[in-house]
Amino acid sequence: MNRHRIIPIFIPHVGCPHDCIFCNQAKITGQLREDYNKITGKFVEETIDAYLETIDRDQTTVEVSFFGGTFTAIELRKQQELLEAAHQAKLCGKVDKIRLSTRPDYIDLATMKHLSRYTVDVVELGIQSMDEEVLLASNRAYPKKSVKLASELVKKFGMSLGHQLMLGLPSDSKEKDLKSLEEVLLLKPDMMRIYPALVLKDTEMAELYKEGLYVPYTLEEAVETAALMMKRCREENVLVIRAGLQTTEEINEGGEILAGPFHPAFRELCESYLLMKRILEKLEESLEITIGERDLSKLYAGKKKYFREVQEKKKVKVTIVPDKVEDIIEIRPLGKGCSTCI
Repeated sequence: MNRHRIIPIFIPHVGCPHDCIFCNQAKITGQLREDYNKITGKFVEETIDAYLETIDRDQTTVEVSFFGGTFTAIELRKQQELLEAAHQAKLCGKVDKIRLSTRPDYIDLATMKHLSRYTVDVVELGIQSMDEEVLLASNRAYPKKSVKLASELVKKFGMSLGHQLMLGLPSDSKEKDLKSLEEVLLLKPDMMRIYPALVLKDTEMAELYKEGLYVPYTLEEAVETAALMMKRCREENVLVIRAGLQTTEEINEGGEILAGPFHPAFRELCESYLLMKRILEKLEESLEITIGERDLSKLYAGKKKYFREVQEKKKVKVTIVPDKVEDIIEIRPLGKGCSTCI
């Protein structure tokens, strides 16, 4: 199996114990709180079956994933109903894995035993920051030790551990973001999601923004910070499974977003920034870049924004390999007098 598909089950906001300053979960999931009762075991079964109609099961690893709220904070009976449906789908071979996301302060030994009974495979912790000032300003005032405890428990039960960090929150800075990353990397997560904070309508952060009390990162600041975080994750063999918030009908520029570093290809901008840094680190003035066709977006993202910065400082020839294989990027010196190929 070389393909991977997620079957998403979005749980409305009711599980969250607090309204975080940045969050309007109804907008992110496209659902309202009253939709909560519609999310049943039968709904999970039907959603799985509907997705499987378009999936080549023999060639694809399939994962049912519970997103949207703090899963382990919703009522236990509802958790059991939803997890049982996913567990039965796993037992009969419809899906391979079960994933859920929750807050670190809603994981304890009893919770992990409960999740283990339903053979949950992946637990993602919405950490957002390890800086206590940032957490307090974001209405996420849990102690940092809860992150360590939750991470250790997930690992102890043999589940894959995911961490989610958000950069540019109130009271945040690039230095705090990078320090938070270093702290969570010590906990050995298997995967990471990195999101820039966005100002959504109908949130407390939107009110602060309107009053001039909160200034979000610029797109350039967010890209640079997230790119450096991605680089560190790779150095520690932590898989970055997402960078930037996924675009939906509600979450798009000019929609529910009032301000902030939103870009539909945020990750590609980060990759382009990192590639630019690699190129500019070379001492030679003339370079040839050999790049696979599927990786061109890493070079030309954002209307060639970062590539043009390279062109201002180096003579560059680009050779494109017409191949579907990814990660073909070679940078080598080129003789004097080379031409620039765009």
